[in-house]
Amino acid sequence: MSVDLNVVTTSEARTVPAVFGSKKVVQDPSWEWEFASSLRQTYSSQELLALFSRYRNEEGSFESQMRRIILRAMCRTAGHALQTGPGIVMKHAETVELGDAVFLGSQTMIQGRYDGTCRIGNHVWIGPHAYFDARNLIIEDYVGWGPGAKVLGSSHTGDPVDVPIIATALAIKPVVIGYGADVGTNATILPGVHVGANAIVGAGAVVTIDVPEYAVVAGVPAKIIRYRR
Repeated sequence: MSVDLNVVTTSEARTVPAVFGSKKVVQDPSWEWEFASSLRQTYSSQELLALFSRYRNEEGSFESQMRRIILRAMCRTAGHALQTGPGIVMKHAETVELGDAVFLGSQTMIQGRYDGTCRIGNHVWIGPHAYFDARNLIIEDYVGWGPGAKVLGSSHTGDPVDVPIIATALAIKPVVIGYGADVGTNATILPGVHVGANAIVGAGAVVTIDVPEYAVVAGVPAKIIRYRR
């Protein structure tokens, strides 16, 4: 095999139009909603979970459609144009509210609580392998969530100190991700944090305190490095 040494390859950054964030919501057919309603009335939460598991890991369009229908039956609410990758795991789906045009990437896990709150707004894109400790979580509209990024919404108090930490009381603190914010790959949002509207959380950042609107934060622990405006 010969190699042409005169061929020069270059790698240049380029800008292309946004696809997901500019998409118009296409309403799902009415029969899907009727089917989801029938499933909800017919089966228990555990039975719906078992039904969902039959289609959890497949890539086909039929399986994706069935995941959407069954999730709509499982969740408190789920809007139009829901997209789910394979391998989604959802605990206490009955506490989860999904807006229109939500994308849940493959292997995403949403860990709710029987008396909790999890609201995910419209046009929210969640990358693969994301994890949400969604006991008191609000993600507002047009949020981008990078692959592997995590929310921790609770932690053990560690008191009294002579008791194993895992056996101490659990402190649940609300987490809010504001409108239009972007959370980078493998970032971690800790309990009680409010990420302001249109802020950027850098890849791998560990966010321990509130992030102001339009701020860009990075590092461990995350610190403000600049403002977008």
